[in-house]
Amino acid sequence: MKIICIGRNYAEHAKELNNNIPTEPVIFLKPKTALLVDGKSLYYPEFTNDLQYECELVIRMSKNGKYIQEKFARKYYNAMSLGIDFTARDIQQKQKEKGLPWEIAKSFDGSAAVGAFMPIDEEADMQKINFELKINNETKQIGDTSDMLFSIDQLIAYTSQFFTLNIGDLIFTGTPSGVGSLSVTDQLDGYLEGKRVLSCLIK
Repeated sequence: MKIICIGRNYAEHAKELNNNIPTEPVIFLKPKTALLVDGKSLYYPEFTNDLQYECELVIRMSKNGKYIQEKFARKYYNAMSLGIDFTARDIQQKQKEKGLPWEIAKSFDGSAAVGAFMPIDEEADMQKINFELKINNETKQIGDTSDMLFSIDQLIAYTSQFFTLNIGDLIFTGTPSGVGSLSVTDQLDGYLEGKRVLSCLIK
């Protein structure tokens, strides 16, 4: 099982971190040890002083595929949820300043929280999916897939040029603006189309 993550897929998020808006999807991977299933707590990592949240729509692959054409991509996934791409922002910034890879800031154990999956109706418009992240019952992020720079089907077509996509693989499709720092005791709850699917406590 692979966890494939897309960076800078919402223009406003790219701007809030002073990043250039990409002309092609930005891809990075997380190991399966990063997976944190719904309801599990994340212990604040000792190596960072700035743990941040990034709420994202997550797609689960239901078929194996390589070089998938965009027009056929919809046949390769059948479930969605929300995820939190936990990021050690201070570590990431240091790595970027040195021109080094930043996996240690993005791919540590527990850095990919994923909620309960919902089946996707065949008639669903995947470019009109809304989601929300609340922290301590206060809304912090609101996202809509209509604001993505690259649609879900475009992401699948692009990533499958480089990686064979397998049943069970997860694709984190990028975060909207509103990311921020976390503290111990923060409670994160994610809502997909109005339904709570993700819960995570920071310990």
